[in-house]
Amino acid sequence: MNRETWEREAGEQFDRPNPSKVHPDLDKDLEGAMPEGIVSRIATIPHPFQMQYQVAMSQPDTHLFEVTLSISDWQPEVALNLKMPVWTPGSYLIREYARHLQNFSAVSSANSPLPWHKVGKNHWQIDPQDNTAITISYQIYANELSVRTNHLDSSHGYFNGAALFFYIPEYQQQPIQVKIIPPKPDWQVTTTLPVIAEAANTFEAIDFDTLVDSPFEIGNHQLFEFEALGKPHQLAVYREGNLESDRLIHDIQRIIQVEANLFGGLPYDRYLFLLHLASHGFGGLEHKNSCSLIYQRFGFRNKDKYDRFIQLVAHEFFHLWNVKRIRPKGLEVFDYEQENYTPSLWFSEGTTSYYDLIIPYRAGIYDIRTYLNSLSKEISRFQTTPGRLVQPLAESSFDAWVKLYRQDANSPNTQMSYYLKGEMVSLLLDLLIRSRHSNKRSFDDVLRLLWEQFGKSEIGFTPEHLQQTIESVAGLDLSDFFHHTLHTTEELPFNQYLEPFGMHLLPDRDDSLPVLGLTLKNEHGREVIKFVEGGSAAQQVGIDAGDELLAINGIRISADQLSDRLRDYQSGDSLQVAWFHQDELRQAALTLAAPRPTRFQLIPCDRPTRKQEQLFHGWLGVSLGEIM
Repeated sequence: MNRETWEREAGEQFDRPNPSKVHPDLDKDLEGAMPEGIVSRIATIPHPFQMQYQVAMSQPDTHLFEVTLSISDWQPEVALNLKMPVWTPGSYLIREYARHLQNFSAVSSANSPLPWHKVGKNHWQIDPQDNTAITISYQIYANELSVRTNHLDSSHGYFNGAALFFYIPEYQQQPIQVKIIPPKPDWQVTTTLPVIAEAANTFEAIDFDTLVDSPFEIGNHQLFEFEALGKPHQLAVYREGNLESDRLIHDIQRIIQVEANLFGGLPYDRYLFLLHLASHGFGGLEHKNSCSLIYQRFGFRNKDKYDRFIQLVAHEFFHLWNVKRIRPKGLEVFDYEQENYTPSLWFSEGTTSYYDLIIPYRAGIYDIRTYLNSLSKEISRFQTTPGRLVQPLAESSFDAWVKLYRQDANSPNTQMSYYLKGEMVSLLLDLLIRSRHSNKRSFDDVLRLLWEQFGKSEIGFTPEHLQQTIESVAGLDLSDFFHHTLHTTEELPFNQYLEPFGMHLLPDRDDSLPVLGLTLKNEHGREVIKFVEGGSAAQQVGIDAGDELLAINGIRISADQLSDRLRDYQSGDSLQVAWFHQDELRQAALTLAAPRPTRFQLIPCDRPTRKQEQLFHGWLGVSLGEIM
């Protein structure tokens, strides 16, 4: 495999790559790509005061975090406004965290009640009544185990700052202390916030953004300490499963090495991988110095499931650069009260998705066949999503707040995930750059330049900056490419970009069946229609998602039989279908449509040229012959 050396001596400081040193001939290309007026931003605090949160959980089975906010040296003549975020960075949906708040109160230092009232759904206002010290108490109901919410029971406590804490408008740069009071003396507290010396379980965030960006795990979780590239790392694991810690830590170290090598070092002093094991579930949320992960507790021995988890780790770790530091302009400064729109999530999430497949391959965790098979599956998902012909990629990014996290039965017909299509567009861009420059440049160089231009200083990039940077590496005008891939719903020309590498994307015709136009699933003994394809025969006769399919041509049908039954027919055949629609029996004749492939496979050309062989080897480090 054509990879640069990973290992560095412990404690070595990494030099950040200079854009002109990545490729000396890029100097002229970069003229105009650097945004003007980049200056360091020095936060000022309008009025100095002290804030300390205390988080207790005296009865964890009630799922109630007991939160106390103590404020001292407040301006006694100024009303105290408190606001709770409505979303958390990295998860683009208004979640209304204030809905979980109860039993709010405010008192003076003499424990006298202070008048307060709600100004808005997430906004409380307190009258200090000439008091400089104010104590606010409230409870947060926490019974949702996910990476973006809070969870508390007798086994542990977990919270995200946005879902637990208030901020004071105009004072978000104020340092904040957090004291944790566990319900049991043997519960440990794990977070990336620095500990305040000689204060038990007390931590400090330099500002509210940092507090939001630092989740807490409290309980009897397993805590593994390890080093990577001379820096300390932790893996905190909640609950038991079939995880093999030594193997996983070894593979995480390899992921860290490869990604650090790509960007030129690690931009943190220490890092925490926080893993929740559940009966089911899959997901992650990135932070600057940590990530939260949730995965099946018994999903680590099966190879495919383990590979999927490693891809999740690679994805969230990659985010510590791409999105936490290399951010779109719309996310440069977080507005916690409302949506933060950007058309560039295709890059922040989609490019990260492209790399989360290839990083484990570069790290030697899985082989070339596994990588190409995983990529083929992703392309198949894309090619079989009807919404790709309806929703442009830039619109998908912009509308994340109202669509991606609010799926309904019709979503596959009208929506295109910016994760998935962004991954496809990143693949095409990588292939374009590599073929044009004989693998001497790649999308890796795009990421390094963005890190230099925007990531280190955390200055948000605009769509124009992003395009200019990619064009600088590619060495050509990509206006048409960006127009077609981001702003239209034209089919992506995969084979045009794969052909120089001796590869083709071909449909698998063996599994093609005549198209009925619906997806069926057994639920509690009922054959429930989960999805109806727009424009299909099923839709035209009035079948809806949520209906119960009963029979085809007078014979009962089940979800596990549907494919086999369809093999007995051809496109153009008419079927008599019976189903329940809102408890009413309906019957209709529908005509099967022509077969469409449901799987696509990346395969090598029959007789690749020497140039194709060279390009493929430069891309993936092996010969085409090794995958034939």
